[in-house]
Amino acid sequence: MEKLHLQSDVLIIGGGAAGMMAARAAADEGAEVILADKSLIGRGGATILAQMTVAVALGEAEEDNPQIHFEDTMKGSRGLADPDIVRAIVERGPEVILEAERYGVKWARTPEGKRSQAFAPGHSKARCVYVDILNTGGATSAGLKKSIWRDSKIKRLKNIMITKIVVEQGRAVGAVGFEMEQFRPVSIAASSIILATGGLTEAFARNSASANMTGDGYVLAAEAGAEVRDMEMVQFFPIAHLFPPLVGIDPIMWDPFRYKLGGRLLNGNEEEFMDKYNGEVAGRYTAARDQTTLAIFREVEAGRGTPHGGAYLDFRMVPEEKLKEAFGPVIDILRNQGVDLTKDMVEVAPMAHFMLGGVRVDDSMRTRVPGLLASGELIYGMHGANRLSGNAITEALVTGRIAGETAAKDKEAVDEAAVRQALDAEIAALEKFWHPQPVEKDSASLQAFKRKLQQVMWQGAGPLRTEQGLLEAQKALAELKLELEAISLARPNKFALSLIEKVEAANLLKIGEAIILGALARKETRGAHVRLDYEETLTVPYSSSFELGADGKWVMKQLELPAAVQ
Repeated sequence: MEKLHLQSDVLIIGGGAAGMMAARAAADEGAEVILADKSLIGRGGATILAQMTVAVALGEAEEDNPQIHFEDTMKGSRGLADPDIVRAIVERGPEVILEAERYGVKWARTPEGKRSQAFAPGHSKARCVYVDILNTGGATSAGLKKSIWRDSKIKRLKNIMITKIVVEQGRAVGAVGFEMEQFRPVSIAASSIILATGGLTEAFARNSASANMTGDGYVLAAEAGAEVRDMEMVQFFPIAHLFPPLVGIDPIMWDPFRYKLGGRLLNGNEEEFMDKYNGEVAGRYTAARDQTTLAIFREVEAGRGTPHGGAYLDFRMVPEEKLKEAFGPVIDILRNQGVDLTKDMVEVAPMAHFMLGGVRVDDSMRTRVPGLLASGELIYGMHGANRLSGNAITEALVTGRIAGETAAKDKEAVDEAAVRQALDAEIAALEKFWHPQPVEKDSASLQAFKRKLQQVMWQGAGPLRTEQGLLEAQKALAELKLELEAISLARPNKFALSLIEKVEAANLLKIGEAIILGALARKETRGAHVRLDYEETLTVPYSSSFELGADGKWVMKQLELPAAVQ
């Protein structure tokens, strides 16, 4: 079997915004870089789907500074953010936003030539820049992609599934996996490895993620010996599209229009209700995402939900010309599918959107495993129990830059032979997934398996949690684990897609176990984590610390945190 053996100063796993920025930063420091992704560089992950804004204390709309951004983010985190990580990100935010502009990311400007900065809930200042209210992420990805595309120091590898970080004598020295097109084994030795693989929201039936957000990085990091934190903290986007069925519409696109036009949230009785939960005034939407999510579900729980189990979003009071101006071509897409916003309401409901916990790093983005770093949505520290709108791309860009700078400086001699040897062992393990005899198709559908897993996680560990539901989900995952082990794969001549799907399914099972373990232990309601059987918030906050034992099972402990951070 042909094998591909590579070596570099820095290996980056994940080609979204954090990964591309890390590659740019490491190359700027003189390092040779390999950027590998299981999809296409700049096309996978969450950033390219992001529509809205980037929070940064430029102070062009009104007086602002990173200290105020820090305070807002800490307050919004419900006591669980890491102040060192938050400070590292907000302080370098302005610098990195201006850097992205040099790559062609054209932040919108006012008639006076200043960068437009919008208000978003949880922020005390108008600090959110944007390109186009529905294309900020796509434009950011395109700019970063352009910045790395012809750099001779950056080698790009697409359709590479990394399945193991190689650790030798306590240090990460490389990674192994396979190339999807021909199932060619791949080993990459490197002085530093940066994980930038994004989140895990594909674990849930209702989610806003791209299909490759399967939590690979959390498992890779934990298996290498890194610590992960607060795995139970998954953010659910409050007003994602629910009904009627629409084609070609991003399910979370409604949010900016609600803030811009004053779209009303109504319960099934067509009554406004947000004021009852946090005093929000119609037309001025100040509630953070966790508050809005809980309010919608409280109305549903009380029997005041819409027919499909959500809330109505109503723009009927907005003049038609203003709707056309704000929605642009989207208004016609909606009308062609039977939705006339001058006459019709749509149903919205929460959906899994962002991972708040993740891999524990220091403010240089190093994990506790020498040679292994992490960045972007994968890391813990910025958001705690609730992410403020606009803070995600800021986190991706800044932590990517910091990780790239750090990795480029951490030069160590690498034992390439150890990485090659690890590849042989890993491929032998993967070979066991093939059916022992030549067959034409897999013994079961991995897509159907994933849908079952997603339903288990949504029903038992979704936005509203109880001990009974979590225990039932835990039991179901144990059964699904046995079911997955029994699925054997037909060996393909090329395009080992089913092998990737099985690896991803195993990763989803592993992170599902951690989410449930943390959710069972956290006997309180805090931010995105809602326990219907424990509705109060504990006085002293704590963080859930996870590591993988030698038996492959999660070990969790609770670490007490300060009640307040100044």
